[in-house]
Amino acid sequence: MSVLARLQAPQGHGSVLAVFAASLWGISGACAQFVFERRGVSIDWLVTLRLLIAGVLLLLLYGWQYPHRLWSIWRPAHNARALLAFGVLGMLGVQYTYFAVIAHSNAAVGTVLQYLGPSVIALYLIAVHRRWPSWQEALAMLLALVGTLLLVTHGDWGVMHISMEALGWGLSSALALAFYTLQPVSLLKRHDSALVVGWGMLIGGLAYLGFSPVWIVPGQWDSATWLATLFVVVLGTLVPFYCYVLAVKKIGPQRTSLYACAEPLSASLVAVWWLDVPFGWLDVLGSLCIVLTMYVLARSETTTSIDQGL
Repeated sequence: MSVLARLQAPQGHGSVLAVFAASLWGISGACAQFVFERRGVSIDWLVTLRLLIAGVLLLLLYGWQYPHRLWSIWRPAHNARALLAFGVLGMLGVQYTYFAVIAHSNAAVGTVLQYLGPSVIALYLIAVHRRWPSWQEALAMLLALVGTLLLVTHGDWGVMHISMEALGWGLSSALALAFYTLQPVSLLKRHDSALVVGWGMLIGGLAYLGFSPVWIVPGQWDSATWLATLFVVVLGTLVPFYCYVLAVKKIGPQRTSLYACAEPLSASLVAVWWLDVPFGWLDVLGSLCIVLTMYVLARSETTTSIDQGL
């Protein structure tokens, strides 16, 4: 019996797997903030290392279980073009912008702003289908706008409480997440998600290797740096991805996406407790507004449109 089959054997634990995966992603954001702020590790180096190592490990694990499927994704030619676009624009894009907003603000704000992605997806689908938004989509847009304004201004509409760089990277992260979600729909219909994501990670890492060679190691390295980096690369990438995929298979994508709201919660708690990040009640309120968009959109036709490949 394969490793994946053993993991899938017990039924009924999908919600636990989804929350566990989202929590690991959130904690990895705090670990990234730690190595950026307190150890001088560069975004470029960490993104490249994370993508390369996680991509190789995921493909090795997949190839060990399904060796005859490993290279099938590269045929025919339009599959290869879609995979290259996903790796460079989707995987590399979402990873780099997420870490960039963390570096310019903190893990809590970075994770929450990325959750504007579902609202971007809803807007895109409304435009593609040339229709008026449903009441759920309109409510989600309003929540996203209010939440973002509260995070950025703290209710003082004339003052920015985060830098323009952080806001710009945060919005870019939401756009990248939307592309990352929508672009590989056709690939995911024909191939396992582990295969698509594994190749996407490796392609994204190789594409950025020329700009950030991993053999030139920046920053101050001690045991804390090693542990935080290891968490980001393995426990913040490979492990949660597998848990999330298993959760989708057990309880479906809609319920899994709702449990994934544990990510901004874990990122905020760890950042406040470990890194002394200030997070007041207006930040909490703004975060709740943005996270609620996931709940609202999960009950609208947006989820159906994505599942049906637009």
